[in-house]
Amino acid sequence: MKKENKSVIIWLLSGCVLLFLMVVVGGITRLTNSGLSMTDWHLVTDTFPPLTDAKWNEAFEQYKKFPEYQKINIHNDFQLSDYKFIYFWEWFHRFIGRIIGLVFFVPFVYFLMKKKLDRPTIKKCIILLAMGGFQGFLGWFMVRSGLIDNPDVSHFRLSLHLTFAFITFAYTLWVALDLIYPERTITKVIPLRNIARFALVALLIQIIYGGFVAGLNAGLIHNHWPLMSDGEFIHDSVFIEQSTLVKNLIEGKSGVQFVHRTFAYVVVAFILFLYYKSTKFSLSRTQVNGIKTLVVFVFIQFALGVFTLLYSVPLALGLIHQIMAFFLLSAMTFTLHRLSK
Repeated sequence: MKKENKSVIIWLLSGCVLLFLMVVVGGITRLTNSGLSMTDWHLVTDTFPPLTDAKWNEAFEQYKKFPEYQKINIHNDFQLSDYKFIYFWEWFHRFIGRIIGLVFFVPFVYFLMKKKLDRPTIKKCIILLAMGGFQGFLGWFMVRSGLIDNPDVSHFRLSLHLTFAFITFAYTLWVALDLIYPERTITKVIPLRNIARFALVALLIQIIYGGFVAGLNAGLIHNHWPLMSDGEFIHDSVFIEQSTLVKNLIEGKSGVQFVHRTFAYVVVAFILFLYYKSTKFSLSRTQVNGIKTLVVFVFIQFALGVFTLLYSVPLALGLIHQIMAFFLLSAMTFTLHRLSK
């Protein structure tokens, strides 16, 4: 690490931490059904929650005009205190988004003025800023889908919002790693790099389907493992919820769960294959440690997925499962970086 890059690296890693926190709070928001509590978006006036009883009542009355209250919560003796609870998590999620924007933009301008960024890093940081702005748009695009007729967000939009947050985090970490390891004297291992790339793609597909499962509440059915309900590997419901096989696999609860629970084996297989092939090469300590960490993390994540399913997605397990996905992606990003440069 070059000494002059230290402050920039700390800045980028701070962004990674905030993105991690953002996704964790987003997971709580989803698991507590809080995502539709704020029915509008204002950059400045929504920075803080309502500060008076009158403002709280005004926000609650506005919420009552939308499908989630009219079709669901009106039947649940839903009071202002309940509304304050779900409002907090959605507000906190958006508040962290604002903090991330400031943490990325203000130091970026400062580092530009102080000429602490070389041209390649400037380009990467501009991409990061654009990704952050687009992620904010995706968040509102997702929320809008649950404020029209159906009191639930589109699982496609939710998965897009979630997956892009993971990708933004991974790219931020990659940019930081470029500065942490500026001297690219490490031996490239092309065969292992290629396997790691496929493993990363497989992991991202699994994350996408994790978003589908969350959006459709598909973890609340077929709470058995290793087989689905009725002792079947592929339950009959996988084929009958939607009109076509493709729709069943991307829109049906049973089909989406089947893909997610089955594709987990593919992710594990890729990482184990990477580990097996790595024993044939003479690798650096960081490369070996990255691959070993991947193996440990993928088995922990697999086990968490099984228990989350068996216990019908309790809040704590669902959240830990999502957090572990972040750690797994971090290890994957680090390992691929060390095998590539």
